[in-house]
Amino acid sequence: MPMPRRTLLGLGAAVGAAALIGPASPVLAQTAPTQTFPLGVRQFTWNRDGRTLVTRIFYPAASGIPGGDPVPDAPVADGRFPVVEWSHGLGGNPESYGTHIRPLAAAGFIVPAPVFPTTTTGSEGNVGDVYNGNQSKDVSEVLTQTLALGASGSCDAFEDRMDTTFGVGAAGHSLGGMTTHGLLTAWPDERITTAIPYACVDMGDPTGAVNAKTLFVHGDQDPICDYGLARQAYAELPAPKAFMTHTGQGHDEFIWNGPTYDQTVATSLDWMRWGLYGDTTARDRLASDASGGGIVWEAALN
Repeated sequence: MPMPRRTLLGLGAAVGAAALIGPASPVLAQTAPTQTFPLGVRQFTWNRDGRTLVTRIFYPAASGIPGGDPVPDAPVADGRFPVVEWSHGLGGNPESYGTHIRPLAAAGFIVPAPVFPTTTTGSEGNVGDVYNGNQSKDVSEVLTQTLALGASGSCDAFEDRMDTTFGVGAAGHSLGGMTTHGLLTAWPDERITTAIPYACVDMGDPTGAVNAKTLFVHGDQDPICDYGLARQAYAELPAPKAFMTHTGQGHDEFIWNGPTYDQTVATSLDWMRWGLYGDTTARDRLASDASGGGIVWEAALN
């Protein structure tokens, strides 16, 4: 069933850890890692207003086999890495979205992935928790808790391993995509500077509180999240922004293992490399990444 546009605006103030976020500067631009890292994973349990937020953080590991399964509590790789939160869709969990979470972590990103309490596998499927802002607010809490682990003096394995020079990222599919768009509009989190809502609908008007590079990814035959509402959301946001249309595809082929899955991953990684590492060579690859298979690429990058 097509999902209606959400117009109710609310407050999603970014609190805690905000001091870790610095303004982007061309002088600080760098090249993202080119290696493929082994993966580690750690699990945390946080809470927000009585909502239990089990969160698995996937990250580049110092040891292990690139391309292998994440190793629980593996040592963190040397270096400092940007943070990209990932939101699962209805009935999903972080593992079901390993097709995107794992490539992000392997490319040099720390990826906190919450298990939303009412829309995960085996839950009651409360879509209302997206429309009332609960999931977007959950993400803000997860980001606050994650960034606190990376702060100097945290005495955690992530201490001084998070690079927030260019802000933080957020991404998600379906209800997770709506959750992500809500963080840019109705429940803004000013720490988010790079975002990818996959198969989302418009969750509200931008307030100007968030200035994020935003990539929309959608199938133009999506029977669940109306393509036209994603186009509306795209039109309302300022540049830098881009829209990757998978023509003839539905809600999630490009997420799992459809004919343009490889293009989706390559484009997504380079979008995050550009946004969170300041890697302009990654930006310059975007149009090539998003080519073939009937993909239509539109971008306003300046």
